[in-house]
Amino acid sequence: MDEQAREQALLTALTTEHFVLQTSRGATIAESVGRATVFLTMLSAALIGLGFVSSSGQLLKPYLGAVVPTLVITGLFTFGRLVQNMVENSLDLRRIQRIRAYYHRQFAGEHEFFADAVVGGGPQRAVWAAVGSRPGHWHLLLTTAAMVGAVNALLVGLGATLLTGLAGATPTVGIAVGVAVALVAFGAQVAYIQRASISPMR
Repeated sequence: MDEQAREQALLTALTTEHFVLQTSRGATIAESVGRATVFLTMLSAALIGLGFVSSSGQLLKPYLGAVVPTLVITGLFTFGRLVQNMVENSLDLRRIQRIRAYYHRQFAGEHEFFADAVVGGGPQRAVWAAVGSRPGHWHLLLTTAAMVGAVNALLVGLGATLLTGLAGATPTVGIAVGVAVALVAFGAQVAYIQRASISPMR
């Protein structure tokens, strides 16, 4: 195979890979939206049910005892999958940027086509440039995984408050314990997002 044929074969392969990666990104985003929607729909239904049983003291505690653990477990599973989707989406984007950088070097010439894929600072900075952001850990708080993590933390804090109340503590102590547990739970989930998302992308 001569050099021109090799170049054409490589370009065909890269174009196909570019399409596959973009399709994969679309699939992960669609799955993330679907999973988050299902979880938030469950949460909304639980709140509606809470409105129905709130007038009955005999039904309220059993209802919360059944619903809160269910929501927490579902939320944690949803959170874990959303983090996986976020990492997969980021890696796909990084691979796309490498292909676009090849397009720029080989074919753009004096034009600025695909120039954002060859910005200084390496591939990771090019990925950030593709989504209009600057590198920083706080951007992870804007993800769908972090949103579901915040809801999970509230549910875990609510469970801690309820358990503290059942143990005979005053409402003030129960609320303080719930807030502390919620903050710790949210911090743990944010730390998990950082470990999962930053390390594979270096």
